[in-house]
Amino acid sequence: MLKLKPRLNMAAQMVRRGSRLADIGTDHAYLPASLILDGAIPCAIAADLRKGPLENAQATVESYGIAEKVNLRLSDGLKCIDPSEVDDIVIAGMGGILISEILEAAPWVKDKNIQLILQPQSHDEVLRKWLWDNGFEITKENACFEDGKTYICMASVYTAEKSKHSEAEILLGGFAERIDDACVSFCEKKLRRVKVRLDALRKSDPDNEEIVTLEKILNEVK
Repeated sequence: MLKLKPRLNMAAQMVRRGSRLADIGTDHAYLPASLILDGAIPCAIAADLRKGPLENAQATVESYGIAEKVNLRLSDGLKCIDPSEVDDIVIAGMGGILISEILEAAPWVKDKNIQLILQPQSHDEVLRKWLWDNGFEITKENACFEDGKTYICMASVYTAEKSKHSEAEILLGGFAERIDDACVSFCEKKLRRVKVRLDALRKSDPDNEEIVTLEKILNEVK
């Protein structure tokens, strides 16, 4: 058994049983190793941009005796992944802008059979908007606490139907309707930033058009 910390466990819970997994930015390969050891998935590709993390990943899979089930791969995002190899793709530990760029560079992810499991560390609103603008549906969103910080994760599938959403929905996703502590904490943090930005603009640049957008977000949330 390999017990995952809350952040990675949240992503693991979204991986479909029996799927072939690609873990992008794998670092120590704890996520694919845990899923394989639990019997949740048969195999995985553990990819990272740097050799150092892949050496850590190799140490992990060898120590648990699953090296033959994990393909370690040096890859810039999804560039060294073939569409026929994967069912579920996890991209975690990066900002939402970078995740969006990785997906943009791999148009083959627009496949209704592939599930994306994404864990943006920042700019989740950018990622959410990219998904909706490119015909993806966000099927799940969750949040958790780890080491005093709040982390989120979202699962998404391609439907080919682009959808429009309000600025509040883009900023908060489905978290605005959740009442569990981690989700509430996530929303409060995002809204505090909106209020700080709004107050600053009202004082320094009262004619700025962004003020209207920020006010709409707060009014919609209320």
